[in-house]
Amino acid sequence: MKVVKNVAAQGEMLIRRVNEFDDRPTQDMAPEGAVYIIAHSETGHHHVIDREKVSVKEVTNAPEGLGILQMIVKEPTEVKHLREYDTHESLMLGKGLWEVRLQREYTPEGYRRVAD
Repeated sequence: MKVVKNVAAQGEMLIRRVNEFDDRPTQDMAPEGAVYIIAHSETGHHHVIDREKVSVKEVTNAPEGLGILQMIVKEPTEVKHLREYDTHESLMLGKGLWEVRLQREYTPEGYRRVAD
């Protein structure tokens, strides 16, 4: 497990500690059972975080192809990659404010989210 102090990248997501959230409009993210899926995988091997230890909001006016989440981590918790083989190492996030950016790439048709 990697302990994240300020910033980490994993697959298509970038996680960074922030001092405050900007004033963009947000909406509460719906959990999936006991977790929030903070990065969906096209193969079903999502990146998840325990819903009891965080609150997550999604920025509703993110630029085309870019997803932005705002997370308040109430106590240290892991971001886990749900794959049994060739998995990403878990990331341990400390208490505080975190932003997750789901990265994008340019194609001739426009921007799209990067696939993991």
